[in-house]
Amino acid sequence: MQCKKLIVMIKKFESYSLLLHNTFGIEAKAKTFVEFSSEDELCSFIGSGLETPSLVIGGGSNLLFVNDFDGIVLHSVINGMDIVAEDENDILLRVGSGVNWDELVAYTVANGWYGLENLSLIPGEVGASAVQNVGAYGVEAGDLIEKVEAISLSDASKRCFTHDECRFAYRYSIFKAEEKGRNVITYVTYRLKKNAAFKLGYGNLSERVEQLGGATLENVRRAVCEIREAKLPNPAEIGSAGSFFMNPVVAAPVAASLKEAYPDMPQYPLADGNVKLSAGWMIDQCGWKNTPHEHVGVYRYQALVVVNRGGAKGEDVIAFASAVVESVKEKFGVTLNMEVNVIG
Repeated sequence: MQCKKLIVMIKKFESYSLLLHNTFGIEAKAKTFVEFSSEDELCSFIGSGLETPSLVIGGGSNLLFVNDFDGIVLHSVINGMDIVAEDENDILLRVGSGVNWDELVAYTVANGWYGLENLSLIPGEVGASAVQNVGAYGVEAGDLIEKVEAISLSDASKRCFTHDECRFAYRYSIFKAEEKGRNVITYVTYRLKKNAAFKLGYGNLSERVEQLGGATLENVRRAVCEIREAKLPNPAEIGSAGSFFMNPVVAAPVAASLKEAYPDMPQYPLADGNVKLSAGWMIDQCGWKNTPHEHVGVYRYQALVVVNRGGAKGEDVIAFASAVVESVKEKFGVTLNMEVNVIG
């Protein structure tokens, strides 16, 4: 389906600073920066001829700029949270890709809808939730995504991806594979529950919820926020991209061998028989919390988080991360992969 041909206005800037559009606090510039608030605005812009390369960004919470971006950066400010269908059990909520993620979670909790509460306080915007399949405390956004609407960058046609077509997996979706760089997400529809369906088995979440008075939507959200605030830096105060590395998944025999060598190693068995390991624990065991660096380091409360101590450049972060990966590989025989998206 093609977008309607309308006369619309977008915000367009040249040689635009991206400092406030990446939570790492890295200075970089976009040759052109375009902000749109509707599908029609986006279609009109793409239809006028889109130069390459192009980059779609949300809140910039998963980006690391190594160089300036010599192309067009597209940023959605499409808003709206609308019920498109419901029955006695479920709510289908269609949300604009530019909506702040935590504002969405707060809205669902306030309305008594279950599903997103474990994902409280994750930085970023709704569109990125479908790309990254953000997750925390045993829940992933992809678990709840019903469909994703997008505009093709090649011909401005409207596209719709079902849940199955998105092929969600751990920090993965089709938008990071075959469809990478081909679309701009405009709306995401989530299937939420009207009845309690809590997942409290990850980490110390259950314990904190009980301390707050038991399992309610409000208590789960509050517990998640408190736990995250205690161990993760506020991007407004300390530059970071949240979890810099993905937790590695290994075969059960490998996990068993590591557990024998390191009895205190946290391990999380998965439904497919593999085992997820704690990247943060392994990084901590390699001594990185106590290794001083001028511009880059790991966060003092959570070694999985790489932080900008001030004045860091993208190449500083990459060099530091490479040293961390090498040390974990040497000590544990496990290779860490970056979760952050490196640009340039």
